[in-house]
Amino acid sequence: MKHRIATLTAITLIAAACSTGTGATTTVSDTMDPSGSSTTTAPIPAPQKVVVMTHDSFAISDATLAAFTEQTGIKVELLPSADAGTMVSQAVLTKDNPLADVIYGFDNTFLSRVLEEDLLVPYTSANVEALDPSLLLDTTGRATPVDFSDVCLNIDKSAFVSTPPPTTLLDLTKPAYRSMTVVENPTTSSPGLAFLLATIETFGETGNYTWKDYWAGLVDNDVSIAAGWSEAYWGEFSAASEGTRPIVVSYASSPPAEVIFASEPLDEAPTAVITDGCFRQIEFVGVVNGAARPTAGEAFVDFMTDVLFQEDIPLNMFVFPANMDATLPPEFVEFTTLPADPVMMDQDRIAENRERWLDEWLELVR
Repeated sequence: MKHRIATLTAITLIAAACSTGTGATTTVSDTMDPSGSSTTTAPIPAPQKVVVMTHDSFAISDATLAAFTEQTGIKVELLPSADAGTMVSQAVLTKDNPLADVIYGFDNTFLSRVLEEDLLVPYTSANVEALDPSLLLDTTGRATPVDFSDVCLNIDKSAFVSTPPPTTLLDLTKPAYRSMTVVENPTTSSPGLAFLLATIETFGETGNYTWKDYWAGLVDNDVSIAAGWSEAYWGEFSAASEGTRPIVVSYASSPPAEVIFASEPLDEAPTAVITDGCFRQIEFVGVVNGAARPTAGEAFVDFMTDVLFQEDIPLNMFVFPANMDATLPPEFVEFTTLPADPVMMDQDRIAENRERWLDEWLELVR
């Protein structure tokens, strides 16, 4: 901002100095060189920026963003949305007049929709060779993986002193755990959709007991459905809020956050992960189709996948970096439980069935 004010002041002074007694002026772009010939001076460019649309859980240190500006001269303007599902819907609604140059935080549950809606242009990150190849799901080269985690049930340990904690998805439908669970709405929330897909993959669509039977059981057991992760975790989960529900859909990497941000030092996390039915979530970034500043967008994609940014991810967003050269903080590793065999679902299957599944889910929970 100071640079911009100084530039405008300089232009004003030059214009004033060039004024003639008759009131005629010579503009900054119309000057005379010593030989008397007319020359044209290029206009002074405004400071460059990149606008990055993110979900509401995006977090990174100010120093890291400042490093990008120092390296490139490009200022970062963040445009936070709500949860990833809402963010994608917002991007779809505004795709003819994009709000941002870059979109970050859509995951593999929404990847097919992002690609179907043609929201991104192809761009290969300069750091692609360092990225975990198992995370490179987009064969069209438009979506670049930034981080991953596993969407899992988390429990408040203090609520299960006299009652054994649940250990499976099916346990949540039992009377012993009535009114204990809060999940996110899969139509607006990426972890909510991940959990829905995990139940579909686990219980199937045919047979004596399907995913629909499971959700009917959850509804009968008074499950609470929040709009997004923030509303569920910070609004209803008993371990993180004044809420009364000790079971929440969150992440395998949520317990370290409870330790690191505790008001007093803790030897162990007050929360734990149920590893049954965890869904592997991969978050992506891409340059927006029709972006006003695509080159700046490409530079930011490179920066997000570089080691400096990647090593700042775990203790800010509590997910794992996609860059295999990034070093993990020891406290993050110590308190994180990764499921041995997380649920995965082919993105083509998600694309073919997502809207039908969501419609069927809405019918079940109404």
